[in-house]
Amino acid sequence: MLRVPLPVPGRSAVTLALPTRRDESWRYSDLDAVASIWPVPVPELIEVAAGESLARVIVQDAATDAVAIRDYRVILREGASATFHVLNTGGKLGRVTIDVTCHAGAHFELGGAMLGAGEQTLEIVTTLNHIEPNATSNQVVRSVLGGRATGSYLGKVAVARHAQKTDAAQSVKAMLLTRTATANAKPELEIFADDVKCAHGATVGELDANALFYLASRGIAPAEAKAMLLRAFIGSVFEGIADAADRDRVEAAAQAALERML
Repeated sequence: MLRVPLPVPGRSAVTLALPTRRDESWRYSDLDAVASIWPVPVPELIEVAAGESLARVIVQDAATDAVAIRDYRVILREGASATFHVLNTGGKLGRVTIDVTCHAGAHFELGGAMLGAGEQTLEIVTTLNHIEPNATSNQVVRSVLGGRATGSYLGKVAVARHAQKTDAAQSVKAMLLTRTATANAKPELEIFADDVKCAHGATVGELDANALFYLASRGIAPAEAKAMLLRAFIGSVFEGIADAADRDRVEAAAQAALERML
């Protein structure tokens, strides 16, 4: 296993192993691209105080030859809430990871989309640690993939023994524009409490031929018809963005990505 030195302030250098495919969260990644920038910075820590709320919009639209890895660690204290909207479209490898710890009565909401083409590898990896009772979480992820792109969502909901009354949901859907694109969807539940409400679902499909025919019969050109259906497919995950500037930024980046794909 290859190891590289990792400097730690105030300490001598330590070593941090490069990930391998034995690590489930890196199973579908572009490990050569990862190695080119390893080690990555420590995750950004976001802590939301008890009873407070946070909204975060992440647009990952790096250049097509870049390697972009963004890591976040979120701690939600009692009764706190956080809403993350993630658009992942850039880089030959674009990866966003979010590790969340939910204390009593906390809530985490994720709306994410991946739009990839060419040889891109795009990933959203989440871990929801429900460690105390009455916390809730909801994750909605949509992917549109063309060319030879690979899009992966790996999401784990871990419910601790004392985290009774947890309510967690994951909804994952991917749309493949070509037969050479690949979607990996792996929602996962790890539950040690017995009074919980947890659900997940994942589907992979293609554009609806009947919907395309209907739009064509109304005089809409094929490319525009595809774009309309794809915007509708991913649009729901960004409906909750309250800030107009953030919403415009997401929509512009999504539109640019769709134009590259079509």
